[in-house]
Amino acid sequence: MTVTDGKRAIARRTTPGSLRAAVVGAGFIGRVHAESIRRAGGRVVAVTAGAPERSQAAVDAVGADRGYPDLEALLTHARFDVLHVCAPNRDHAAIAGAALAAGAAVICEKPLATSEDDAAALVDAAAGRIATVPFVYRFHPMLRELRSRLEAGEAGIVSSVSGGYLQDWLAGPGDRNWRVDPTLGGPSRAFADIGSHWCDVVEFATGDRIARLSAQTAVVRARPHVEGAANEDLAIVHFTTRTGVMGALVVSQVAAGRKNRLHLEVSGTEASFGFDQEDPERLWIGRRQGNVLLLRDPEALSPEAARLTVLPAGHAQGYQDCFDAFVRDTYRAVRGEELAEGVPTFADGLRAVRITTAVLRSAAAGGAWAEVAA
Repeated sequence: MTVTDGKRAIARRTTPGSLRAAVVGAGFIGRVHAESIRRAGGRVVAVTAGAPERSQAAVDAVGADRGYPDLEALLTHARFDVLHVCAPNRDHAAIAGAALAAGAAVICEKPLATSEDDAAALVDAAAGRIATVPFVYRFHPMLRELRSRLEAGEAGIVSSVSGGYLQDWLAGPGDRNWRVDPTLGGPSRAFADIGSHWCDVVEFATGDRIARLSAQTAVVRARPHVEGAANEDLAIVHFTTRTGVMGALVVSQVAAGRKNRLHLEVSGTEASFGFDQEDPERLWIGRRQGNVLLLRDPEALSPEAARLTVLPAGHAQGYQDCFDAFVRDTYRAVRGEELAEGVPTFADGLRAVRITTAVLRSAAAGGAWAEVAA
């Protein structure tokens, strides 16, 4: 993808104010980004959906001031501060790279790229810049509370981590989406799309990293509309971390009845902790003397969890609130504040690509153990 003279489109901000955002892609996730932009005090001034005939529909979908026929037109003519990459996976690296070259801050959906080399090149290009990836489940207050309690040593010796990420939106014979086509979605679908979220949450919460893994993948549902082999519906991964913790993960987008269930359990000798994204107001804490369900209440939470609590106890927070917090923290950094602790950057996006690469390598070798690059 070639973009000419893009730098003249970007006006550097030197004073705080309402940030101008451009969005590439106007599907579900583009609309989520647009809502968070507005809640963070920004304005969606430009959008492109990749084809001239979709320009007006994209404007209506995300509430933008103006639509552009393609990325080059947007980068050349629009004036914005932050570009949000919400396009199909195959285009992430090219769009993010062009936006960085044009002088913009960038928020890029995962996967950051469909190859490790491209993701690493983006990390280098983003050095010294604000460039983030929306691993937004980090921003659930009760996930932050779990992290705080692990940091304080409440679990004792952590022995295992288990859980999964289950969805059903591609379980039916007529379910179609560009993500199932490797030419658009990349070589991995289920794991790159949602398994990456689970691994990011686990590594963020525990402060530990997956070192080795053994994976199996499967295509469960035939995809007659896809030429060639479809990417995976299901992945099962066993792993060990750098500190020797053992783990197990099930990832599926064909699990009937499960809409968006990211769940994990961290087991320790003194206490265990369980978090479920579909029930995000509660953290399960298990001890030999008895178990408790800790409800989200800023009066009872750690400072970082309380910071992310924007509603009083009993007033449910969820997925959009996580996205809002992520964009809000990113935009504060674009305005000149220090990047808040825990905001996922392009380096975290590269980390996810490296784990996905190891999963595919292991699965191709029949589940043989594979090392995960540092």
